[in-house]
Amino acid sequence: MCAHVLVAEDDEMQAELIRRSLLAEGHTATVVHDGSAALDAAHRLRPDLVVLDLMLPVIDGFGVCRVLRGARENAEIPVLMLTARSAEDDVLLGLELGADDYMTKPYSPRELMARIRTVLRRSGRGVAVREEPGVRAGGIRIDPVRHEVRCDGERVECTPAEFQILLAMAAEPDRVFSRRQLLQCTRGFDRSSTERAVDVHIMNLRRKIEADPRRPVRLVTVFGVGYKLSGGRP
Repeated sequence: MCAHVLVAEDDEMQAELIRRSLLAEGHTATVVHDGSAALDAAHRLRPDLVVLDLMLPVIDGFGVCRVLRGARENAEIPVLMLTARSAEDDVLLGLELGADDYMTKPYSPRELMARIRTVLRRSGRGVAVREEPGVRAGGIRIDPVRHEVRCDGERVECTPAEFQILLAMAAEPDRVFSRRQLLQCTRGFDRSSTERAVDVHIMNLRRKIEADPRRPVRLVTVFGVGYKLSGGRP
């Protein structure tokens, strides 16, 4: 099921992980970081689903859900609540306000994507299911469910940090990423990394996906800025 998902999450790293997971599943995503922005985006975009953190600034998730359900044009948008609060009263209040599902933190991205598929299927929103989940760019296919990378059809073994860097870049081909941005992708997998360590990850990836790592055509350097993954065939 391919859908447009509005992600309302004030933790920027969590929001980015959710966004990348959605892109890898073939969805599109809009990310906001407070409740007021969530209501504005829902009104403008009419998303197929709202992934809503409960502890949002300005207007909390309960307030956002209450307003959405009270507005005729947005009342049918499915809502999946995310929160660190697991008290029964909070769960019941969220469901009474009209949330379609409720997940407590911490959660795995894989479980979240499964819940999103279920909510979309129940609501009848989104469009055709893709035959092969994953992200494609420049002859590379990345399947985040199987944690598998293929380059021109051949399996490529990657470390967890390399996989996350490649997934982020393949989700937005031809976008230039700084070392700092790529370093954020490795958080939780390679806690000791520095920005210079990103260069090592890139060098190792080039050995795996480039015909000539010394003259890369897929994973290229943008001098003074960072790196990008070419979206076209080499």
